[in-house]
Amino acid sequence: MKQRWGVLVAVGVLACGAAGTGTAQASAGSGGSGGCRAAGEVFATNNTAVITDPDDVRLRTRLTRFDHEVRQIIRANGARPGESTLLDGVFWSGDLKQTTYERSRKFDANKVGADGLHHIADVVRKQYHQESVLTFRCLPRTSPETDAVEIQAPGVSSARLREALLADPEARERLGGGSVTVGGRLILIAPLTDLPLARRLAADLGVDWNTAKVSYGDEEFVS
Repeated sequence: MKQRWGVLVAVGVLACGAAGTGTAQASAGSGGSGGCRAAGEVFATNNTAVITDPDDVRLRTRLTRFDHEVRQIIRANGARPGESTLLDGVFWSGDLKQTTYERSRKFDANKVGADGLHHIADVVRKQYHQESVLTFRCLPRTSPETDAVEIQAPGVSSARLREALLADPEARERLGGGSVTVGGRLILIAPLTDLPLARRLAADLGVDWNTAKVSYGDEEFVS
């Protein structure tokens, strides 16, 4: 994972609550599971290289073997693996002063708590030599542990995400970047304090906020 995976992608234990307040209205449940499909999500990759060319052949991998291996890790550590989603990540490197790219996967996990999810992420981090792995616990908006949001919205490409980050210095520095699914769905995780900034970036990407799904929760970079 890069510095601040503002994700437009992420990883977590989910127990979603209400999503959307005043200036941040978007589609979500009013309690219960909300926009969360599983007890947990993990965003991870086996890539250790810095890729700066969007046409790099390594970005075409489907991470099939990695998918099977991480599912086994989830199962071996007491959780139940759910769906796995292939992602195209676009990130801003402050050191290189340019965008970098990464193929990764989002793994859903069930029957897992906060400590178990942290442990799974740490096992993945060590096994695949990653600096960190992002986790996100989906919680009620009013929970004292809530410090982040996960925004999902259709109709976004990795190329458009790159353009939006290049055009918005504040967003790329504070959010770090994000990811989209192969089918063009944005997944953005941002600190709660940066929700207005994340919403602005989404607007720059052409997202209709009424079609977005927002979940509140707790993010963690396991390192």
